[in-house]
Amino acid sequence: MSSPEIASLSWGQMKVKGCSTTYKDCKVWPGGSRTWDWRETGTNHSPGVQPADLEEVIRKGAKTVVIGRGMSEALQVPPSTVDYLKKNGIDVLVLQTEKAVEEYNALAAQGVKVGGVFHSTC
Repeated sequence: MSSPEIASLSWGQMKVKGCSTTYKDCKVWPGGSRTWDWRETGTNHSPGVQPADLEEVIRKGAKTVVIGRGMSEALQVPPSTVDYLKKNGIDVLVLQTEKAVEEYNALAAQGVKVGGVFHSTC
């Protein structure tokens, strides 16, 4: 399964190729995507992205994970989350969301089993 291209990104809106849903925040993985609902894991801007936010993406086959921290990088990514990914043999990139989407799409186009979580506002 290939990772779906992120077709568009603007403030508060993301579209994934092959999916009719417009996301505010989204999770993508090889073969799919869905809304990233922070309430599921109690995520907030601080302390930020938790391992629980990434478990599904890894379970669905991602070997590289891209984390989009928001347009103004308000979403934090604690070292413990990066350590969790590395301990599981997952490559990780933490970037401002526009750069994260560019990097994700480039990796997906190369056939990398890439997944990600992307915050499309602050």
